[in-house]
Amino acid sequence: MTIPALPVVVDVNADLGEGVGDDAAMVRLVSSANVACGFHAGTPIELRRTCELAVAADVRIGAQVSYPDWDGFGRRFMDIDSDQLMADVLFQIGALTAIARSVGGTVDYVKPHGALYNAIVGHREQARAVVTAVADAGLPLMSLPGSVALELAREAGVPVFTEAFADRAYTPQGTLVPRTEPGSVLTDSAAVAARVVQLATTGAITAIDGTPIAVHADSICLHGDTPGAVAHATAVRAALAEAGVLVRAR
Repeated sequence: MTIPALPVVVDVNADLGEGVGDDAAMVRLVSSANVACGFHAGTPIELRRTCELAVAADVRIGAQVSYPDWDGFGRRFMDIDSDQLMADVLFQIGALTAIARSVGGTVDYVKPHGALYNAIVGHREQARAVVTAVADAGLPLMSLPGSVALELAREAGVPVFTEAFADRAYTPQGTLVPRTEPGSVLTDSAAVAARVVQLATTGAITAIDGTPIAVHADSICLHGDTPGAVAHATAVRAALAEAGVLVRAR
């Protein structure tokens, strides 16, 4: 007797609530929404509307925490004291939790944004501060595979989600190519869609120099502020459906 193979399932997430891009369209194309928490972008009313959209679309809500860097959109590293960073992250989670609850939703995970996300790949002190806040909030952490943050989270008993990026270039070491470098952001919808199908079905990705690298990802991110984000997401969903891959939060 032949046992049919189980379908491949992948979570697709996007950064929303930042006051840029088309959140109403994006939320219908993803299964998880990383909602800004006001430190790098997003006013309280924008966050509430985004959470409302996510609840209506049955999309999982995550807290997109960041440095207090409104002017730099959270993309500038900040050398913040550990206790301050921990309190900042906890504050953001608490604020979004209350906003989500007001529209019938819940915050189900935490994903750092921008420079903070990149910093806790290797910055142990800041990673520990973020993990402490996430643990205190009782939520899972989403981060890059191989990061110090995920290592510390596992040691602390914090559930984790690994993540890959559909529209960002990778180095041969498996880290993201800095946005300041040419080719760091993919702009062709067909290329983005092909990459997501490759990730979902093979667990591999092609680095910027052509090197194949293995990437374990529980979730795949599409940036909501990337030019052509809705076209990218539409192409991704069509390509995944054609490949027989199911999209849902894991």
